[in-house]
Amino acid sequence: QVQLVESGGGLVQAGGSLRLSCAASGRTFSSYPMAWFRQALGKEREFVAAISWGGVNTRYADSVKGRFTISRDNPKNTMYLQMNSLKPEDTARYYCASGSRPYAGITTTPRNFDVWGQGTLVTVSS
Repeated sequence: QVQLVESGGGLVQAGGSLRLSCAASGRTFSSYPMAWFRQALGKEREFVAAISWGGVNTRYADSVKGRFTISRDNPKNTMYLQMNSLKPEDTARYYCASGSRPYAGITTTPRNFDVWGQGTLVTVSS
């Protein structure tokens, strides 16, 4: 069974940093593009960052560009999201997701991801 488990969320003051992790199991993790999405209370889920299956290519939402960094450690089956200079508007539940096709190109569209984690809550206080 393919499973993704996020960790690393918490409460942080504005300007602070957090590092989210996404541990994968049940699939040849290194073959699939991955991404982070987030959903704030009362809002739609939105794309945050994506990374290619080999980890070479990345893409970011404009709202986090320059502050967040996505990376992956394929031998450890783990993906990360380093979040710096956090703002109150970054408050949301963050989800990692695995692309549905192996060796596919980088993607930011939710329908192209077939496995999702349960999410980890990030709260940024002002």
